[in-house]
Amino acid sequence: MAPVIRALGRRSQLFEPVVIATSQHREMLTQAMAAVEIAPDIDLGLTHSNRTLAEFTARAMLALTQCFADLKPDLLLAQGDTSTVVSAILSAFYQSIPIGHVEAGLRSGDMRRPFPEEANRRLAGIVTDLHFAPTAGARDNLLREGVSTADVHVTGNTVVDALQAMPFRERFDEAGLGRVSWSSRRVLLVTVHRRENLGDELRGLCGAFRRILTRHPDVEIVFPVHLNPKVREVVFAELSDVDRIHLFDPLSYPDLLEVMRRSHLVLSDSGGIQEEAPALRKPILILRTVTERPEVVDTGFGRLVGTDPDLVASTVENLLADPEACKRMVS
Repeated sequence: MAPVIRALGRRSQLFEPVVIATSQHREMLTQAMAAVEIAPDIDLGLTHSNRTLAEFTARAMLALTQCFADLKPDLLLAQGDTSTVVSAILSAFYQSIPIGHVEAGLRSGDMRRPFPEEANRRLAGIVTDLHFAPTAGARDNLLREGVSTADVHVTGNTVVDALQAMPFRERFDEAGLGRVSWSSRRVLLVTVHRRENLGDELRGLCGAFRRILTRHPDVEIVFPVHLNPKVREVVFAELSDVDRIHLFDPLSYPDLLEVMRRSHLVLSDSGGIQEEAPALRKPILILRTVTERPEVVDTGFGRLVGTDPDLVASTVENLLADPEACKRMVS
């Protein structure tokens, strides 16, 4: 949302943007906002740690309802598919505040994948007044659901706008990244955090990563580990003693982009990284069975490989063995 906030700020005769943070994921929010040099005007302090989705959503709706009652905004702009978004949109709807949804219209077609994000997007679409769709495909999804053509605006992707505003970097904030063999080995960037990929699926993926490193001594893996305890307990138990895999806390946004720029291949279940990798012309293997961003697959930048360890490992090994195949994915 940083490019949108800045664009509104440049039109101060028309708009007064007020940035509200629920702090659903405070540590990662702080990193991201520092990178784009934006601070929240209102921080509700509703950290999600160790709370269920229902608990967080209930607390967020109560806090946002009071916030909107005090602020009386002329329009709510919310972005994406998080529990914060659905809480904000329902709170605004109940108070008859007009709603604009940025990154509207993305659909996987499977209500449980990604969970709960697919449901969050569909709920948001029902009560939104202005739908800002990043692609023509997202617009078409909304039109099929009965949204009026006049209410849908294809804008392009603000994630790409944010990425393009970040300069190339020679040094990392995270000192440990300087110990990665960028020039002598092929580096794979890995991220896994989706709820549907936790437990046995995550353990299986860790086994695939071990297998890749065992068979390919010229490969290293950089794995920023999500702060969710259910992710960390599995990843550190399975991979902390594996040579040539570098486990980090979540990276700053500039560091993450620089790692992606330097990587040979990206493996991720993240929605944002599915957008950032193609923008940086990096091939991505999507660790999911469906995606709400089919354009990534349709254009060849990404492949859906799911979480089957054998398929993940064999797909990576085929690409490592055939450098031209990687080039074709991004050409």
